Amino acid sequence: MAEYPRTVLEFRDWFADDEACRDYLARLRWPEGFRCPICGTTDHWVTARGLRHCQGCGRQTSVTAGTLFADTHLPLRLWFEALWHVTSQKSGASALGLQRVLGLGSYRTAWNLLHKLRRAMVRPGRERLQGIVEVDETFIGGPRPGKRGRGAQGKVLVVVAAHQAGKGIRTDDWRGYGGLDRLGYRRQIVRSDAEVGENLLPLANRVASLLKRWLLGTHQGAVSATHLDYYLDEYTFRFNRRTSGSRGLLFLRLMQQAVDLSPVPAKEILGGRRTATD
Repeated sequence: MAEYPRTVLEFRDWFADDEACRDYLARLRWPEGFRCPICGTTDHWVTARGLRHCQGCGRQTSVTAGTLFADTHLPLRLWFEALWHVTSQKSGASALGLQRVLGLGSYRTAWNLLHKLRRAMVRPGRERLQGIVEVDETFIGGPRPGKRGRGAQGKVLVVVAAHQAGKGIRTDDWRGYGGLDRLGYRRQIVRSDAEVGENLLPLANRVASLLKRWLLGTHQGAVSATHLDYYLDEYTFRFNRRTSGSRGLLFLRLMQQAVDLSPVPAKEILGGRRTATD
């Protein structure tokens, strides 16, 4: 499906109410038309609550069931506004900024909404990196007392992989990469020690530098270790689509992935992902 709004005015014309939002989700979820998940019948009618009522078995199906929007207490139009805002901001959106734009009464609501959208930024079945892949590591976190380097306290280790044309994997000699050969990757060690010198991994280093700048600029560095993975998902989504000239197409892609994503319970978001620093 290639239908998506090109401008903010077109967006608001398309999605003036929740019914229009449900119709759009239905076209994304059932591009060849609705088919009952129980009996497979295509004959149905839509109830006043927007449910698909199967004429074969009587089963009623919600267009949001089994998607990121399942059991939401927020209007679908608000979700759509959030998706449009997030994808139209080239540098990303903070929870505070989203709260102000949408007029939400709770910062926590905006924070939860953004984290759920970040879950949808990971495309299922995505391809592996190909060509020459540069792999390096960096540390995320504010200045802390103690030793520096790979054992820095109070910071989170993040591995960065970036690809260019060619074949193989380029890394330094950190023992953490020792298993790559056994996995079938052809590895080239470009530096045998941790001394800073010539930049031998420019692509990976550039990604790491832009990541830190993005975290500091968009989120003022206020990213907890337990939720860092979600922010990395968003950064990857944005970086891989940085040359896209259509914000509307980004909206469509994120919407498609939100429809394909299973519901995300609030407790799963609040808990974050376990890290070595917890």
